[in-house]
Amino acid sequence: MKARDERALGELYDVLAPWVLGLACRILHDEAEAEEVAGDVFAQVWRHVHRHDARRGPLVPWILAIARNRALDALRRRRRWWRKAERWEQAQVAGQDVDAPSGPDESAVPGWPLHREVHAALAALPEEQRRVVLLAYFEGLTHSEIARRLDQPLGTVKTRLRIAHQKLSATLDHLKDWLV
Repeated sequence: MKARDERALGELYDVLAPWVLGLACRILHDEAEAEEVAGDVFAQVWRHVHRHDARRGPLVPWILAIARNRALDALRRRRRWWRKAERWEQAQVAGQDVDAPSGPDESAVPGWPLHREVHAALAALPEEQRRVVLLAYFEGLTHSEIARRLDQPLGTVKTRLRIAHQKLSATLDHLKDWLV
């Protein structure tokens, strides 16, 4: 692999992919997310194989450590989104101003104005569009999972997401230069 032989990567993948996928599945309890993590792991191994030092240990534990860390990162990211979505929904139910920072230091965090504008744009969406956006982006549900949870046709969910995306893109278009 250090010689950039793609066949070596293929052989390594054939041998280790079940282990990497199994580890990620145990951590994430979500096969689709675990498959994404596994793909990321092998891409990272390919890009950074030169960093592996055989004197410090064999290749397999190094790769499994990468897999574990990637899966834990994905789990933490998912939990953060869930907490944000939960707080946002609680604020909506309570009729609170979701534009206001929820923590004493949150307004001092770089990017807070962007965060505030995104929440304002979400709040401006009709409830049915906002709900599918929250489920897709804050809870990480697939279109099919959203349709099942809301007991709505898949096409309806996809249409609402598409329309919401168009509205959010138009509303937040002025921020694209800020992100670069």
